[in-house]
Order: sequence, then structure tokens, then C-alpha cells
Amino acid sequence: MHDHKIKVLVVEDEASIRRFITLNLEMAGYEVGEAPSGEEALALLTSFLPDLVVLDLMLPGINGLEVCGRIRETMPEPLIIMLTAKGQDADKIMGLELGADDYMVKPFNPLELIARIKAMLRRRNRFEGRRTAYTYGDLCLDTAANKLLRNNREVELTPTEYSILKLFMENPGKALKREEILNAVWGEDYFGDTKTLDVHIRRLREKIEENPSEPRHIKTVWGSGYRWQPEPGRRLT
Repeated sequence: MHDHKIKVLVVEDEASIRRFITLNLEMAGYEVGEAPSGEEALALLTSFLPDLVVLDLMLPGINGLEVCGRIRETMPEPLIIMLTAKGQDADKIMGLELGADDYMVKPFNPLELIARIKAMLRRRNRFEGRRTAYTYGDLCLDTAANKLLRNNREVELTPTEYSILKLFMENPGKALKREEILNAVWGEDYFGDTKTLDVHIRRLREKIEENPSEPRHIKTVWGSGYRWQPEPGRRLT
């Protein structure tokens, strides 16, 4: 996707962990920026312009959740992987609600983190560069420009929300199992739980449905997954 080196911003207050992650990312060929606090991370955003942010939730000062929310307010493009401690389920859900794409639980193997980053970047590349548009009712997903229009107004989507929506629009009327969606969007080696997907679906519904609690487009297939309801409108290819 990019001609330049992929840039990763590592936001972690513990210097030894931050440096360890950074060294492994640099060895894998990424350009890495470091921030020991949320304040410094936010200050770096516009100058460093990361493709992906590795974001620890437990930060002094502005915590990781607030940093995540602020990144999404100003920059929908970067992928965000949260680093959480075991037992922080509520924080994981909150982070995903605020727009994080995925999370990893500490402690983790840095090779595992790099594998996750590569899978996320591959996924994003796969969904870019095809001259296709999908139109359903008041929604138009313009994949040449990588944006969603609702009633001709752009709707801000995170990279993961965009990937899920594109998958749905490519498979109108088909019941997609949670595992199918996770494999297609997060990669076949994804070992997170389906809660991650459910949070992203909830966020998508809030952005595209008139009444998110009674969705017209993203239907729940009970005990299985979700289905894109292709009413009314047409599909353009």
C-alpha cells in the first residue's frame, strides 16, 4: 500500500518493555516511534503519522483508553492494537468501543505481536486498490477512495469496520458465521475471542443503521453470526 516504510508508534510507559518491542519491530523492518506517555503519543501523531499504533492501556496521565479515543477523533486511518493485562475484560471492550482494532494480553511473545501486525497490514492491503463500489439504499461503499457515504455524507470508519462492512457487502444475503468473519478480517491464525467482532458490529450498526437496536442492514443470525440484508438498492461492480 505504501511506498514508504511502515511506521509503528509504540506507546508504553515501561521503558524496558517499550524498548524490547521497538527492537523487535525494527528487526522486522518497521520504522518505529516511541512514546512513554499518552501526552507524548498524541503530540507525535501528526508529525510521525503512524500506520499502526501499539497502545498500552495502563499509562500515567492520559490513559490508553483516552488516547485511543482521541486518535480516532482525528485520525481514522491508523490500525490500533491495545496491550492489556489479564483480567482487564472491561477495558478491552471499552477500547474496542473507542475504535481499537484488536488487543493483545500481556505478557506476550514479540514474534506473536509482529505476526498480528503483519496480518492486519495484509488485510488492509487486500481491501485497497480495487475499483469497486457497493450501493445499498442510502449507503455507498466507495472502495476506490476507501470511504463510506451515507446520504452522500462521509461516515468515518476504522480500518477494521471498513473491512467488515466490505465483506458483508460482497456477500449480500449470505449468513456469515463469526469464525468466517474473523478468518476473513483478522486472519486465519487469529486467536482472540468473538467478543471483539461483536463490539465492532455494534459500532458499525451505530454508524449505518437508523435504529441500531432494530438493524435493517446487519442482521444477527442467532447462534451463528451475521447477515447483510441487501434491501433496497443495488450492487455496483
